[in-house]
Amino acid sequence: MSNVTVSSSTKVSSTSPLRSGFWLVVIGAALWGVDPLFRIILLKSLTSSQIVLLEHVVLFFAASPVLWRHRAELKGVGLRQIGALLIVSWGGSAGATILFTMALSSGDLNAVLLLQKLQPIFAIGLAALILKERLPKNFGILIVLALVGTYLLTFGWSIPFGHVNNFIGVSSLMALGAAALWGGSTVMGRYLLGSMKYETVTSLRFILALPLLFVITTLEGAPWQSHGGFGASAAIAINLLLQALLPGLLSMLLYYKGLSTTKASFATLAELSFPMTGVIINWIVFQQLVTLPQIIGFALIWTALFFISSQQSKPQTL
Repeated sequence: MSNVTVSSSTKVSSTSPLRSGFWLVVIGAALWGVDPLFRIILLKSLTSSQIVLLEHVVLFFAASPVLWRHRAELKGVGLRQIGALLIVSWGGSAGATILFTMALSSGDLNAVLLLQKLQPIFAIGLAALILKERLPKNFGILIVLALVGTYLLTFGWSIPFGHVNNFIGVSSLMALGAAALWGGSTVMGRYLLGSMKYETVTSLRFILALPLLFVITTLEGAPWQSHGGFGASAAIAINLLLQALLPGLLSMLLYYKGLSTTKASFATLAELSFPMTGVIINWIVFQQLVTLPQIIGFALIWTALFFISSQQSKPQTL
């Protein structure tokens, strides 16, 4: 096979999906940031595990017809694909969220948040190990730029921990475990998209997580309750539906469609649009002023995303 650069007409068709795919991951991850708008009302009546369970029940009804339509893809699923699906659904959807929530409840908040920001490192390392992805030139600088921006967006100029012992303990291990599972979920999702359509992967992520969530909610033993009569129940139902469809279904469809043409190592940095959306939501909805460090962090992340997108869309050779 010759080492000739593709023609200009071919460049457009081969590189345009790469660029658009990267930004679909950015948009999909950004939608995760609207989750608090719905979760705040739901948490007044339900526990976190109950909310996630009910959300997945709604998503089950939305995803089942899609999976049935693409059921032919399941015939060739092997043990590797099954393992990857369990990491995506049980690890990324359920396990990581549980570990992160437990870490927040039992450790130093800032230390846990900082350790969770190491997720891109896990994803990039696993992508190189499992998917054999090669990182482009200056990618390391862009990683540092994005992580510094995320740090400023989260903590500003302050040091997020008072003592080194805050990083030593079970909560720190749980936060690192959550970061590893989320990073692994990104890599395994990219692996699955090599043999499945993005609609199939999205559907299986939600459907396979449901049995585990039933077990977790049952073991929790928290009572199901709703306060305030019909009006409160209607508000819970509407917010649950919106949460399932917007930061749930729509975001993951966009995310996996984009991931199908995006390297996992690139996608994990595209996911940093999530904390940026959170800051914007806090500013607009909850009237929390945006600080100068957050503005700088916002600019650093978008600068990194711009250059990563440029790297992702460079002409390929044949």
